[in-house]
Amino acid sequence: MQRLAFTMQLKPGCAAAYEERHKAIWPELTQVLREAGITEYSIFLDHDTDTLFAFQKVTGTGSSQDLKDDPVVRRWWDHMADLMATHPDNSPVSRNLREVFFLK
Repeated sequence: MQRLAFTMQLKPGCAAAYEERHKAIWPELTQVLREAGITEYSIFLDHDTDTLFAFQKVTGTGSSQDLKDDPVVRRWWDHMADLMATHPDNSPVSRNLREVFFLK
């Protein structure tokens, strides 16, 4: 099991809309994530900086950021693009984080 973390960036004033859209996450997106081996996925928000911190437990070798060819993921990225920093293809700008401590 891999433990992965990364950050993403919200646009100012978009936190409430970001949270609302995730409350209504599409069942087909949840299915794609689970089929990719993502067993847990949490996103935390730092309201002071609009930085999102994402954490995933993954049974495979990749993360949600590696699903760029899935049409459901592409639609979700398009759906979220107005709220966050994205690349030209609407994939979220993300920065992988290296784990430096883990207490089990």
